[in-house]
Parts: sequence; C-alpha cells; structure tokens
Amino acid sequence: MDSVLEVQALTKHYPDVKAVDGVSFSIPEGICFGLLGPNGAGKTTCIEMMEGITKPTSGTILYRGKPLDRAYSQKVGIQFQHTALQDYLTVKECLKLFASFYEHHVDTDELIALCALDEFINRDNRKLSGGQKQRLLLAIALVNDPDLLFLDEPTTGLDPQARHNFWKLVDRIKAQGKSIVLTTHYMDEAETLCDDIVIMDKGQVMVRGTPDSLLEQNFSSAMIRLPQSSGIQALSNFPYEVIQFQDKYEFSVDHVDRAIATLIAENIPLEGLNIEKPNLEDLFLKLTGHSLRA
Repeated sequence: MDSVLEVQALTKHYPDVKAVDGVSFSIPEGICFGLLGPNGAGKTTCIEMMEGITKPTSGTILYRGKPLDRAYSQKVGIQFQHTALQDYLTVKECLKLFASFYEHHVDTDELIALCALDEFINRDNRKLSGGQKQRLLLAIALVNDPDLLFLDEPTTGLDPQARHNFWKLVDRIKAQGKSIVLTTHYMDEAETLCDDIVIMDKGQVMVRGTPDSLLEQNFSSAMIRLPQSSGIQALSNFPYEVIQFQDKYEFSVDHVDRAIATLIAENIPLEGLNIEKPNLEDLFLKLTGHSLRA
C-alpha cells in the first residue's frame, strides 16, 4: 500500500527539551492513523510538523514521496481542537468564507449533507452546541476536498451520543478513501476508528501496529482488577505482574480460573473484582507507567 505521508528521523529540539527525538513512520493511503501519547510525549509537536505549521529541527516529512511545499496546504484539511470562528456568521456563511481560501473546494451542499448540518445551517455559529460545532469544524476541514485530514482531539468535551455521531461521520469520510490522522485521549475512540496506531512517549515512538495486534503482543487473554483495599500489592511471591491504575490494581492472565484459585489461596478478598478484556488504556499503562489521560 502506498504511503500518503512519511516521517523520517524527525526531531524538534528546544533549548530545554527534546520534544520530538528521531521519530520515523509512514501512513498508508486510505486509513485512519492514530498518533497517541500522554501529555508531554511530543505528540502535539509531531502533529504540528506533519501539518506544516511547525518546522522540524531536523528530519524529513514527505507527502506522496515529495517534501512539503506551499501547495501542501491545499491538499490537507485540519480540524484543530480549538478554532475561533468569526462572530455573527451563520454556519453556511462560515463554510463559504473558508471555501474562498482555497483554489479548489467542495460544493457547499455536499458538505452540508455529509456532515449533517441541515438543521442548523442558518444559525449563528456562536449558538451551536458542542456536537454541532464539531460537525461544522469537520466540514470546514473538508472544504478543500483534502486527500489527508488531521483530526486533533475532535470529540473532547462532547457527550457520549455526540461522540458516537461524530464517529459515524468519520467512518463516512473513510469510505470516501481519504487518509485520516487522529489524535485522541479516548481509548474507545482510537480502538473504534483507527486502523493503525503509533504510541509516543518522551519524544520517541514506543510501539506501532493495529490495536488488536498490539494488545495480543502485550497481554494475555484477560485483565483482572481488584480494589486497593484487597491488599494484593503486599504479596511478595504473587506469580503475576501487578500494576496500579488509578484506584485499582490489575494484572493479565491466560487462565482466569487459575488466577482466581491463586487469589483465594493467598486469602485475597474477591469483593470488587472485575474481569475484562485488555484495552489500549491498559497498554498505555504498561508501556509508560501512567494513564493516557494523566
């Protein structure tokens, strides 16, 4: 599969920190690619360089095999986490304003239909709900019919229903063959939308792969979670690796029944025990020692 974007030995150094330190990866055509990392991991800086907003200290970014140039901005769409829109403009007027910034743009009616803007198309953009504004910002990011779309924390602050509605819009965009780069702190969002992910920490790539393959490589079949009051952390010869996560302790197992028998033999109370399938949050905790949303 051809790469739409390729990052080679990318660095961004500031006087007191190496924000991005030798990052390399490629993004295949037509997928949703997740770039994940806790606060301070270098993810935002990396994304800004890929968007063409920030210049790298060293390294190369190639779009369809060629270095980024002035024409690149006409080929990509960006939905920033925070975007200030002109006061008093209606939704439709916002779309027409941003369309005027590009040499080529999508028909306004197509965007309205794609992003389900009909019900509030003539409303002042200041009076939109959180979910409605995100749909408008997505339409603005698509106004130039980009081949590559950047979505930066697109559902932060939305209620669960609005988030799921937004996911459906992203699926519709993927179905058009567009390539998407997504950053998010919601692990269910990454697992649902992303075909491939990179996890960064301390300015470097830690792992890369599909969500399922990374979980299979790093975990057994189930996660057992117990409250801190269980006392499991005090066991010295417990045969499983126990990790603290928020107010619980957890460990992965291949055979749940054997693990339960071990807990009983060690006189660990089973009250509050949960058995779950490992997820990307568990992977983050294992790799970085802290939650993605820490």
